[in-house]
Amino acid sequence: MSDSAVRILVVDDHTIVRQGLRSILDLEPDFSVVGEAADAAEAVGLAATLRPDVVLLDLKLSDREPAEGLDVCTRLVEQDSGVRVVVLTTFLDQKLLLGALQRGASGYVLKDVDAVELARIVRAVYHGQSGFDGRSAQLVVRSLTGQPAGQAAAPRLSDRELEVVRLVAGGATNPQVARRLYVSESTVKYHLRIAMRKLGAKDRTELVFRASKLGAL
Repeated sequence: MSDSAVRILVVDDHTIVRQGLRSILDLEPDFSVVGEAADAAEAVGLAATLRPDVVLLDLKLSDREPAEGLDVCTRLVEQDSGVRVVVLTTFLDQKLLLGALQRGASGYVLKDVDAVELARIVRAVYHGQSGFDGRSAQLVVRSLTGQPAGQAAAPRLSDRELEVVRLVAGGATNPQVARRLYVSESTVKYHLRIAMRKLGAKDRTELVFRASKLGAL
């Protein structure tokens, strides 16, 4: 294992899920599962002690609340602005997805994701990108193209800017976006910079969230 391995904290109330995730993640030479937490208090405490790079966080941590993980996400990010939170859940729900992004999550992944895709997403968020599995990415894209009735007009993204944001929402890196759109990487960076300026976003994750929230077209 490399000294620069991605340090991961797994948070889920089911022991078998935590053990399964650990066994999957430990197969990756650049990953190190540094801890497991079963509830909100343990998650916040271990995160403060272990300082993980990435937290895999279940939304439903108890029978008391259906989405307790959203509040935990807020606490984790407030406690350590450098931590990257990936929500790992069974719920494909637009409100929950946008709520997770609003609270600082960098990714949203369904629990039936395959091991290769999960590893890709963990690496993506570790490097400051957003991370979504295929179905969650589609949900983000649908929210990008729909503006609720009565909502104030949002800043308009050009067709190419929206293409770039869609690919970024799916977890693509700048070089991958460039290859998909047959443009240079500098052109991708330019469109991202303009889109961020239009929506007032400071980074890629906030760009995806703001575009999703506003329904920018």
